[in-house]
Amino acid sequence: MLRYTLVKLVTAAILVAVVSTLTFFMLYGANSDPVTTMLGETATAEQIAAREAELGLDRPVGEQFASWVTAALHGDLGTSWSNRQPVAETLAARVPVTLGLAILAIIVSAVIGIALGVAAARFRGWVDVLLQVVVIVGFALPAFWFATLLSTTFGLQLGWFPALGYIKPSESIGGWLSTVTLPVLALAAGVAAAIAQQVRNSVIDVERRDFVRALTSRGIGSRRILLAHTLRNAAPAALTVISVQFIGLLGGAIIVENIFALPGLGALAIDATTLGDVPVVMGVMLVTVLIVVVVNLALDLIQGVINPKARVR
Repeated sequence: MLRYTLVKLVTAAILVAVVSTLTFFMLYGANSDPVTTMLGETATAEQIAAREAELGLDRPVGEQFASWVTAALHGDLGTSWSNRQPVAETLAARVPVTLGLAILAIIVSAVIGIALGVAAARFRGWVDVLLQVVVIVGFALPAFWFATLLSTTFGLQLGWFPALGYIKPSESIGGWLSTVTLPVLALAAGVAAAIAQQVRNSVIDVERRDFVRALTSRGIGSRRILLAHTLRNAAPAALTVISVQFIGLLGGAIIVENIFALPGLGALAIDATTLGDVPVVMGVMLVTVLIVVVVNLALDLIQGVINPKARVR
């Protein structure tokens, strides 16, 4: 297990380094004239040159990258070009919103998806047919449309939940839950459908194996077999689809956050991109990659504990 963990850690570190490097050169190297974007077409050559010197853009891109890496390793992600605030401080205020939303959504998706998948695999018949309908609907519903529907119906019309805004958990746990309930449901719908389908297929596959039939012939109860053996053997496939769906969930959070006016990474990324604020965009990309890598690393380690065979790959 130690070797497996070390390999996963090294792989994660390499992935972060590669993605960060590519993103930096795409943003700083390919963006040929970011200062003109910020100052406008009416800016004079002297103003542009002065602003480039102030931002350090007059240096070779390789030198800029070396400086950024050195600073990033010390927790300094630079300064926003638009509001002159430290990027790290801005991200520190935004990350908990998006991360809390994503984690809560993936938990809700996993609970609903596993329950539906197991029910469909065990009972089959109309339950299985109903799951297939749910899966199709879940895949077909665009997150932005479903989020708008939830906000309009349960926020504006019924008034059960706030349609807009965000309350921090430190201010009120109940208030926080009320402001994230609709966004979480909007994000969880499609993800739960994908998890349910994968769990259903995995459970059916495991139940057809010889060892399950042997356990059944020995008189062991079906519930015990399900909890102690079937789900454990079906878990790796479920964890894989959860890790994949989490990546897409973060992308969906960008849209959903804007619909519900949540102060997360989504709104920050859109505003920074519109303003051409490259340091903030770079910071958002780095943090997003770190979140994805850490979550996938955690799921890989859990899978290694549940399924020892995974550790030999």
